[in-house]
Amino acid sequence: MHRAILSKSCRSVVSGQTLLDPWLKIQVLSNKQFQRCLATVEEIFPNKPDFASRHIGPRKTDVVTMLNSIGFKSLDELSEKAVPTAIKFQRILNIEDPLNEHELIERIRAIANKNEVWRSYIGMGYHNCLVPHPILRNIFENPGWTTQYTPYQPEISQGRLESLLNFQTLVTELTGLEIANASLLDEGTAAAEAMSLCHRHNKRKKIFISRKLHPQTVAVVRTRLEAFGIEVLVGSVKEIDFGDHEISGILLQYPDTYGDVQNFEQVSADCKKNGTLVVVATDLLALTLLRPPAEFGADIAIGSAQRLGVPLGYGGPHAAFFACRQKLTRLIPGRMIGVTRDMDGQDAYRLALQTREQHIRRDKATSNICTAQALLANMAAMYAIYHGPEGLKGISNRIHNCALTLNAGLRKAGHDQLNKMFFDTLHVVPHGMSTTEVKARAEAKKINLRYFEDGSIGVSMDETVKTSDIADLLWVFNCPDIETTVADPIATSMSVHKSQFKRTSPFLTHPIFNKHHSEARMVRYMKQLENKDISLVHSMIPLGSCTMKLNSTTEMIPCSFRHFNEIHPFVPIEQAKGYKQMFEELEKDLCEITGYDKISFQPNSGAQGEYAGLRAIRSYHESRGEHNRTICLIPMSAHGTNPASAQMAGMRVEAIRVNSATGTIDIAHLKEKVEQHSANLSCLMITYPSTNGIFEDNVVEVCKLIHEHGGQVYLDGANMNAQVGLCRPGDFGSDVSHLNLHKTFCIPHGGGGPGMGPIGVKGHLIPFLPTHPVVDPLAGIENQSFGVVSAGPYGSSSILPISWAYIKLMGGRGLRRATQVAILNANYMSKRLEDHYKTLYTDPNTGLVAHEFIMDVRDFKKTANIEAVDIAKRLMDYGFHAPTMSWPVAGTLMVEPTESEDKEELDRFCEAMISIRGEIQDIEEGRLDIRVNPLKMAPHTQKQSISSDWNRPYPRELGAFPAPFVKPETKVWPTVGRIDDLYGDKHLVCTCPPMVPDYE
Repeated sequence: MHRAILSKSCRSVVSGQTLLDPWLKIQVLSNKQFQRCLATVEEIFPNKPDFASRHIGPRKTDVVTMLNSIGFKSLDELSEKAVPTAIKFQRILNIEDPLNEHELIERIRAIANKNEVWRSYIGMGYHNCLVPHPILRNIFENPGWTTQYTPYQPEISQGRLESLLNFQTLVTELTGLEIANASLLDEGTAAAEAMSLCHRHNKRKKIFISRKLHPQTVAVVRTRLEAFGIEVLVGSVKEIDFGDHEISGILLQYPDTYGDVQNFEQVSADCKKNGTLVVVATDLLALTLLRPPAEFGADIAIGSAQRLGVPLGYGGPHAAFFACRQKLTRLIPGRMIGVTRDMDGQDAYRLALQTREQHIRRDKATSNICTAQALLANMAAMYAIYHGPEGLKGISNRIHNCALTLNAGLRKAGHDQLNKMFFDTLHVVPHGMSTTEVKARAEAKKINLRYFEDGSIGVSMDETVKTSDIADLLWVFNCPDIETTVADPIATSMSVHKSQFKRTSPFLTHPIFNKHHSEARMVRYMKQLENKDISLVHSMIPLGSCTMKLNSTTEMIPCSFRHFNEIHPFVPIEQAKGYKQMFEELEKDLCEITGYDKISFQPNSGAQGEYAGLRAIRSYHESRGEHNRTICLIPMSAHGTNPASAQMAGMRVEAIRVNSATGTIDIAHLKEKVEQHSANLSCLMITYPSTNGIFEDNVVEVCKLIHEHGGQVYLDGANMNAQVGLCRPGDFGSDVSHLNLHKTFCIPHGGGGPGMGPIGVKGHLIPFLPTHPVVDPLAGIENQSFGVVSAGPYGSSSILPISWAYIKLMGGRGLRRATQVAILNANYMSKRLEDHYKTLYTDPNTGLVAHEFIMDVRDFKKTANIEAVDIAKRLMDYGFHAPTMSWPVAGTLMVEPTESEDKEELDRFCEAMISIRGEIQDIEEGRLDIRVNPLKMAPHTQKQSISSDWNRPYPRELGAFPAPFVKPETKVWPTVGRIDDLYGDKHLVCTCPPMVPDYE
């Protein structure tokens, strides 16, 4: 019957009729005819909305118009011209047909549900928690918070800067130390950064690590420090030889991985006498009850803020914290928020000190940190504000009381509990039961415990534990009922409150932590901060190399799934089958996209990916007995993290010149360096398309040259958005790349993090990928790994569904079209602005750019005293975030529109830039004052614009509403005037400034 209807329907369609008639005469069709008719109906009556058409901004008619404006008839003609022939990918990516958005959610939910959510009391730095719903909805699930960029333009980033300052204040007050940064990637990374700081501080060649640290922390620190040639000693604190004056720092855990709370006061005193720094890995929630590290002599405190309202997420993303004493301020890694003032003397916030120091110091940089965990740090800060100091103490007391109650029950049943003092974790030796029996009973209740090799068992409490959970745990250990265990756990001798470890110092006394406790006030505060920032919900963010594209709602939804969020990273792999399936599918797709053979998801930032890839290369050479191969060649136009990562990997950087006229690698200089260092050549590190925004047509020859001299090629994947579907780095000679999933593959930037930087490698490098001491991602592979780069075995696992979803929604053709439109948008904008601004570099053969272009504004310094920074600030008045400023070429602006921005938005930005050029011309020709003009005074705040004492020599309307499209109803107001960076550097304040108390 169906075949008959479809037969007549097909004929009706051909004759111009488009309605199906169910009463048409029956006609039997062959299967081939049936399929052909079915395809015809599917084409005319599609039942799958096309996600790609919503991800890609320009409409089909706009694409035609834009192509015509730059002299092309089709996207294929454009990409054929733009991409060098030698590297063209000659087929459509072999990725399954795209799903529509509802199909995708149904499928990813089915995958997520393959994960089994057991009650996990494993601990090891990861704990279940309760995410307050106002924070979940208004920050974690809110594009106004997730789609912001790193706050390099502070005047339009005051909201998240204030929130991150709250995070720093939270950390300093709980640890007792004076200075904190605005988060690091995870606890293991923070520990490695701390021990590296110790070495930089006193230049000694040994570090000591307590054997009671979490194993993943030990592994990350060992991996990082051994690359520097630093000896890593692991043992009992009692074994420290304080007569050894070569120990730069010691790393302790408080409470430790077994749950013990120990007194380190004497150890700290001995270290101080010896000039050795003391680093303490600790738990912020525990510090609401425990004496802070600073009070017993710690110089640095690190750890994870995960349990402050951030989901487990199978290992991440989570915000690590890093606090230190004032004397170490200039060595602190990562980003730090500071208080300064604006041009009107008003308090304002900005990134302080080491902002993007890698681009200044390159291979002399103190760290390669490029991505923090801003979004997660903001969640943790809001969690502290939501609960306040008393609320946090209440949560901690409840957790501690649960541990005390469980401890009493275990002891009553005759089990040994090895901790003399503890906060939340018990270290149990069962009596009368084997570990196997305990494990079987735990599995019967769907409970995960930590099982040590010696047969002892760890049990860690968290804020989600209920009375019924304790009863189940007591049953697991064959104990009496909970009612018969203890009447008053707080009064027991093992309570922190009865010990020398009890905290007596106040914390979180600032009004910000004591006033937002009703939901109405809390939501209003979060919204108030959100309204101070520009994000992708307002306008395009045209940052070159940063790829600020659409982060679709559908892609983000799975991040809130319980079956992704409530999985501890160290559960038995049988409980994470959904994650395993998603990893495998995403790996398969990424290998198809890149031409590589294997992907490691462990690196949780682009810089971590660089480091992991370079360590894999170094290990490969060493496996062949070529330990001497340590020279890394890097063009001078490369990302600053490239040379920083190379020196961290134990390599020596040799810079390759860039042709100043074309922006391409100086091939003669490259050949000279390759010949000079042939015997010791480790690798070449390049970005493709180049950092200057062009496809270099000799990339195949460059890769071949390196291979001929025994080196490897590392291709920085930052510009992968210009390659997907058009060319594959694994095909044209690259051996390894990192992929910025927070760029090309749609993970949002989160105001400065999270990110993911997995690496793809060719087959010969697979054995050298990162491993892990708890869950081995290389299981079944011949393992010659260099070590561990992240605390979680799969990095920030819970945001990988975003990239998985993007690929599944786009399909092979959609991904190719996205790349083509990204190239089209960049060339359209470059062409439209060419009469007003010079595009610094174009392909010498085609005149085209890749997916981004550099606007040269350096001449305006001579003609009008206007610099790139003035244009960047002025763009805020037009409602835009600035392009990437003064990089890779000082005094320029680098624009990347991405494929997600439509023609109207591209035109709006171009009109803003043309209008600004008109203002510059007015300065050049004397119509505007050379010192006091709309660019030098930008951005213009609402307060300035409505002030009764406006005294600037241009109309206030010109300052605040400089173009017809800047309207009162859509105006985005900067909340502070131009920042005074010099004042901030001279008066460094990195915690909440004093306020008049305003308690409820």
